[in-house]
Amino acid sequence: MEKRSKALEVRARQEEEDEEREREAIQRVSKNADDAMDLDEELDGFKLPTAEEKEQEETNGVDLAIVQRRIRAITKILNQFSRLAEPDRSRTEYVSQIISDIAYNYGYNEFLAERLFQLFSVNEAIEFFEANETPRPVTIRTNTLRTRRRDLAQALINRGVNLEPIGKWSKEGLQVFESTVPIGATPEYLAGHYMLQAASSFLPVLALDPKPKERILDMASAPGGKSTYISAMMQNTGVVFANDATKARTKSLSANVHRMGCKNVIVCNYDGREFPKVLGGFHRVLLDAPCSGTGVISKDPGVKINKSDRDFMLLSHLQKQLILCAIDSVDPKKASIVVYSTCSVMPDENEAVVAYALRKRPHVKLVPTGLEFGKEGFTSFRGKSFGETLKLTRRFYPHVHNMDGFFVAKLHVGKRTKKMDMDGDAVKPELTGIVDDENEAGGQVAEGNVQFDEEEDQKVMEALKRKRLKAKGYRPSKKPQSSSP
Repeated sequence: MEKRSKALEVRARQEEEDEEREREAIQRVSKNADDAMDLDEELDGFKLPTAEEKEQEETNGVDLAIVQRRIRAITKILNQFSRLAEPDRSRTEYVSQIISDIAYNYGYNEFLAERLFQLFSVNEAIEFFEANETPRPVTIRTNTLRTRRRDLAQALINRGVNLEPIGKWSKEGLQVFESTVPIGATPEYLAGHYMLQAASSFLPVLALDPKPKERILDMASAPGGKSTYISAMMQNTGVVFANDATKARTKSLSANVHRMGCKNVIVCNYDGREFPKVLGGFHRVLLDAPCSGTGVISKDPGVKINKSDRDFMLLSHLQKQLILCAIDSVDPKKASIVVYSTCSVMPDENEAVVAYALRKRPHVKLVPTGLEFGKEGFTSFRGKSFGETLKLTRRFYPHVHNMDGFFVAKLHVGKRTKKMDMDGDAVKPELTGIVDDENEAGGQVAEGNVQFDEEEDQKVMEALKRKRLKAKGYRPSKKPQSSSP
């Protein structure tokens, strides 16, 4: 009886599986038929505009409905180019037209529309541009120094807030769907029980993985979401140096540090490139570098029109300087972790910067970020090779992960090794200046006897001293002080 019963169960499962497969096959056939009908409707009589028609559109403008239909038609043609394209038209012409239409439809300048279009396949590019037109979900981070996520969620629900946990990857995050009260002015917010913080800003701190009693630097920390998160993960032990180069932004940074009850945070105001001259010897360094903001276009639509090739070149140069300073600021005898992140999706600001750091600092290597999701970083892009290890970096997109576009890389800094010559003697390290991005020709400092002009140095020192006194509100005399014999 038992064998017969099992045989009947097996047969029933097989019948259910067969029925499921049949339903799926019917759905596929139906979907293909619908797609074919849609394709016929979109491409019915479609042709690329001629040069004269383009001139008329530029002069008189064009209806958005026509542009949107053209985008859909060209997308389908590019996916099946050999079958659907006009015989006398090249793929380049179709790509040029769809980029122009995307720029017109979504309000980008053509330079940025082209740069973003090149990152994805045709269908995914359209999804990316569409995702940038809708705001990302409102998220908050529970301050574990003051409360637990369960208690905070219950308190906010009682105030009329509809929310749920952000996902399995975060133990502190909550996503807010709707609220009858201002989420940034509740008693819980004012008491420091939570921080309004984008979900993507959790990621670099999770990758950094700070431990209690460590010495950590957040190189560009305002307004303080990541610094206070680090402090909470360290359980208010050790010390966190929250630095920001803009003095005005340190006010909001200090306010958030006090509101969140972070007692182990020191706020400082230095240019990030001054490290490790001013401070060094850190266990871990977080560098959320200044960037173009191409991952947060939904928050800042101005990015669509105010970015040029020069902006990307200057930002990339600054990021390369900052990442080298971050690497040099850690102590190789300690945890020696550097996390580099940006809210940009451009390879010039992400993989290219990390690859540059790996070339200039051979004792540094990429390690897994520890993040459970995200797409692998590019190992190459449009003829530029970054190296296979760049797969360990992680990319996040608004149309895939429903969060701001973000990039995260985790670096482990090892001990510097001495270079040896043919005779086995240690080679002195070269003194290099700022390295050119393209040819990497450094401004090398000539070795040998260097002569100093003490009188000239004294004048410079006096001028700097007067400047410091003026900044403090004093009126120093212009007469230089005589040096003691």
